[in-house]
Amino acid sequence: MNPGLIVKLRPSTPWRMGPASGQRDQVDLILHSDTLFSAVTHAMRLLGRMEAWLDATAREATPAVVFSSLFPFTGDVRYFVPPRTAWPPPPSAKVRWKGARFVPQGVVEAMLQGKALNEDRWSVDGESECLVASGRVAPFRIALRSAAAVDRVTEAAALPHQHACLEFSPGSGLWCAAAFASPAARDEWNEPVRAAFRLLADSGFGGERSRGWGRSEAPEFREGTLPNLLLSTPAPVNGDASQFWLLSLFSPRPEEPVDWGRGSYHVTPRTGRVESPAGSGARKKSIDMVSEGSVLISASAPVGRASDVAPEGHPHPVFQAGFALSIRIAPPRPRAAAPEPVSAEESPEPEFPETPEIEPPETAAVPPNVPEVQPAEVPREEPPTEEPPFTEPEPEPEPSPEAPVPEAPEP
Repeated sequence: MNPGLIVKLRPSTPWRMGPASGQRDQVDLILHSDTLFSAVTHAMRLLGRMEAWLDATAREATPAVVFSSLFPFTGDVRYFVPPRTAWPPPPSAKVRWKGARFVPQGVVEAMLQGKALNEDRWSVDGESECLVASGRVAPFRIALRSAAAVDRVTEAAALPHQHACLEFSPGSGLWCAAAFASPAARDEWNEPVRAAFRLLADSGFGGERSRGWGRSEAPEFREGTLPNLLLSTPAPVNGDASQFWLLSLFSPRPEEPVDWGRGSYHVTPRTGRVESPAGSGARKKSIDMVSEGSVLISASAPVGRASDVAPEGHPHPVFQAGFALSIRIAPPRPRAAAPEPVSAEESPEPEFPETPEIEPPETAAVPPNVPEVQPAEVPREEPPTEEPPFTEPEPEPEPSPEAPVPEAPEP
């Protein structure tokens, strides 16, 4: 087990992560690990530690610090890109499981244990692509903010445009994990990494930082060991080859002992533009990287590398971090042909201590072999009443016995 650090950021302004298409009216939902490494490197430059940082990470065979990508959270519930070998569950008539890009930690652990999900208790938020408990609010939504570029020389022309961004709900934000290679690496880089995140919380992550976007409240840190900081039940080492679930982008080295004929992984192209005191704006070389959520079969944990993607003629290297932060997981247990719904005691539904609510009657656990109770048969706690079921809030006076009773009250 390696020392680790969980970082939680509570955004105070909109955030923008540029999509692969580069379109202004679109936004990515993840701040990927290579972008996060670049942001921390720029912060280290301002802190006067960039060369030492690059020597310990990008130029080192085993990097001293590795970051995951930034994922959303709500309250104490952290979302992950789920492992491709366990997600999505079998098709459902009520929930389109494969529409969820982010899944709570408890659901991931339940799927790895072969448990079935109660489809009445979950829904997929189409805008954020998060699997949320029924009746809960998604961590963020996508919004369009308008702006205009003005010709400062003539002041006669303006270019109106819109940028897409993420706006976060109260109590929500983004989190990531940092893994240290050893206790000695933790002792050396724990405080500088914290300082870099504090600086970035003030200066901003992602795009449109000149407008004040990408900022957050003071970061929250939690120390421990990995993978215990991420999963409550880490998988044991079993056999010559194990499954590793990626929480970051991964650029493999030629000698990586990965069995590329097995596992389940997805490759995504990564590019961008240089931001450097020596010259900004030039397009980086494009490289392919294994994306988050991929599951690799390997004899040892994947390591990765930092590739030099500097444009031709650039005065210094430009590193694209492809270091792997992964979790060893056990193969998903097979599901029964007709699995029983997860009971309330075993339910992977996360706790929401900040906004507690009472579970509605229909979400209560149904014991095995007991038919589902129809709504008309749900026991009532209300005292018996003599009034008809559709009595108006302010009833009209009762008619005289000689007059016929009207079918509906007079307006």
